[in-house]
Amino acid sequence: MKLVIDIGNTLAKLAVFEQDNIIDCLVEKEINDEKINLFILKYEIKSVIISSVRGNETFKMLKKYKLLHFSSVTPVPFKNCYHTPETLGLDRVAGVVSAMQQFNNSNVLVIDMGTCITFDFITAKKEYLGGGISPGFEMRFKALHHFTGKLPLIEYDKTQNNIIGKSTVSSIISGVYNGVKNEVEGAIQQYISQYPDVKIIVTGGDKKRFDLEPKNRIFADEFLVLKGLNEILNYNDKIK
Repeated sequence: MKLVIDIGNTLAKLAVFEQDNIIDCLVEKEINDEKINLFILKYEIKSVIISSVRGNETFKMLKKYKLLHFSSVTPVPFKNCYHTPETLGLDRVAGVVSAMQQFNNSNVLVIDMGTCITFDFITAKKEYLGGGISPGFEMRFKALHHFTGKLPLIEYDKTQNNIIGKSTVSSIISGVYNGVKNEVEGAIQQYISQYPDVKIIVTGGDKKRFDLEPKNRIFADEFLVLKGLNEILNYNDKIK
């Protein structure tokens, strides 16, 4: 069994894989040796991969295991055409690897609606071309408050989500929600116009807030990054 650790901007995830299947998963704001030890005591872990966007995380409990610290120089099963691979988010790379595995020999667009909204495109020839990054859903509420003198910091309330906001709060909600929805759907249409056969996978914590179109082209996968990290671990085991 393998232990996959994904430390993102907002949340950290632990997952135990048996081959390609997740058999246990923990999602927390922070993880530590104690939480990792609970998994180690419960399962026969053979190898571990750690991916962190926060920095080089070290855990004493993992020193005795076959450990892969995922970085920009870790081998991956695609050709990376990104001009600055050293600055490419590790979560973006993992999402692409998972998408490529699920839709082999297809053009695939990965949309991650997390702290930021990211778009990542890989061709049917396994060439990663790049994508886009924009502020995430919650980040937009914070930005409106931070960069203005009077706009309040609010939390999303779907009961006040109408196209015509009749108060400052509902106007902010309308602007942020519909701005994100129209942005993502607009990007999808642009990709479809260039790559009519493109497959689209959406992941990230905010994906559940949006009913995106076209529904028949979009697949949701909340464990996309974890699956990609597991595949990267498998790939590196094979080539060594």
